[in-house]
Amino acid sequence: MSLTEILGLMIAAAAGGAINAVAGGGTLVTFPALLLFGTPPIIANATSTLALVIGTSGGIYGYRKHLSSVKPWLWRFALVSTIGGLIGAVLLTLTSNRTFSKLVPFLILFATVLFLSQGAFRRFANPSDPASPNPRHQAVWGAVLFQLAVAVYGGYFGAGIGILMLASLGFIGLQNIHEMNTLKTSLGSLINVVAAVWFIGKDFIHWPKAGVMAAGALLGYFLGSHYAQRIPQHRVRQIITLIGFLISGVTFYQQFSR
Repeated sequence: MSLTEILGLMIAAAAGGAINAVAGGGTLVTFPALLLFGTPPIIANATSTLALVIGTSGGIYGYRKHLSSVKPWLWRFALVSTIGGLIGAVLLTLTSNRTFSKLVPFLILFATVLFLSQGAFRRFANPSDPASPNPRHQAVWGAVLFQLAVAVYGGYFGAGIGILMLASLGFIGLQNIHEMNTLKTSLGSLINVVAAVWFIGKDFIHWPKAGVMAAGALLGYFLGSHYAQRIPQHRVRQIITLIGFLISGVTFYQQFSR
């Protein structure tokens, strides 16, 4: 790799890691960067997944003080996240990039609108106590099934799974954005770990590029998770919504300008 490629991939991975730590959607920075430097699409997707999952440790460390408060939710969502991530990774090996790339703009736009409207959805759902770890039974099971679908998509491609998870968590009554980000980062890491292991077994990883991007992602995740907690919660929500609409707009443009 040239110095330009090394710096380009490292910067893209740092930006992707920071975006993932705050909201999700970092894949839409790292994936195009790999394509730009001539990486085949499926190899680029697998390499991006591995690099970002290595970097996730920086995000989890940055949110470490919130881990104890979200442990009950981690146990509820861990199994379906693992199963879904594996299903998605297997599906990727059986299909083409063209099919799933067409779905990305619609999924991200839907997730962003849902996240923006979560207050209204929460009032409509009327959980027993928004601050309680035990909202209505039906709402929890609905969120578990939704998480399974998110995990399948995450193992398949992954762009925007953070926004989808934040929308779901808001719907069932979680209100502290930093705890939501902690849970989202941990579950996203689990999904990507399962997918990355499958991709490694299928020899889909470009190892030199993965190494460079992992270093950048580690820094980006840590800085993103660290500084996001210094911003007021309503401001973080505004940033997340803005990121979602920007990513959706870019992907729609990429799809329909071809």
